[in-house]
Amino acid sequence: MADPKIRDTITLAEARRVIEAAEKKAAEIAQPMDIAVCDAGGNLKAHVRMDTANVGSISISINKAYTAVAFQCQTADLTSDTRPDGPIYGLSDAHGGRLAVFPGGIPLVRDGHIVGAVGVSTGTIEQDQEVAEAGAAAF
Repeated sequence: MADPKIRDTITLAEARRVIEAAEKKAAEIAQPMDIAVCDAGGNLKAHVRMDTANVGSISISINKAYTAVAFQCQTADLTSDTRPDGPIYGLSDAHGGRLAVFPGGIPLVRDGHIVGAVGVSTGTIEQDQEVAEAGAAAF
């Protein structure tokens, strides 16, 4: 077999940079957060639970990052379509309940390809989105 290559994905250094920027924004708005970064396959690359961030939000942050990769969009973009009157209502129950269809998950794109995603949880959905955007901007 000729030297196989793994598809381009986020590096640990890049994941740490995303988390650091998200942590900084969370501190600025005085809202401790759970911040996750996953790779191009939706697998966890790095996670931080800031002091006093909700324990229950650990899996939510990871699931937001996963969902952003799995559906190749921001999780905020799925909110209206997954409401009871939406065309894909019930999507949040797919994948064994692993999908998060509310703001806070953003794909990380390099050269037009998704190479990972950031997911943030513990604050309001507006705060989660703001912190995720700060992390994504650092990518």
